Amino acid sequence: VQLQASGGGLVQAGGSLRLSCAASGRTFNNYVMGWFRQGPGKEREFVAGISRNGRSTYFSDPVEGRFTISRDSAKYTVYLQMNNLKPEDTAVYYCAAAMLDSTWRVRSIEVDYDYWGQGTQVTVSS
Repeated sequence: VQLQASGGGLVQAGGSLRLSCAASGRTFNNYVMGWFRQGPGKEREFVAGISRNGRSTYFSDPVEGRFTISRDSAKYTVYLQMNNLKPEDTAVYYCAAAMLDSTWRVRSIEVDYDYWGQGTQVTVSS
């Protein structure tokens, strides 16, 4: 599966952005989807994940309560809604897909993901 992330940009602290990740092919529903990010001088880290059926989600502590993740199976797209953005959210955001038999489990470990998008830059100014 090929993944194309979009929606990044420059926003002031407290603002919002919505990232999108469009997947190619009709196998979108076979994949757990996730978002990761890599800030300046930092390791890539997990941000959010959503199960194949969309009913289970999981977030990292820094974004819990501010970010939401959703998926549209008809559009083969996963979204990351980011609210109340902070300067420490500045990073390149990557979407990723993991093949998994379970329809309700989520994955948060980078090595569990099989396919990656190209990344989209999010910059939050103070």
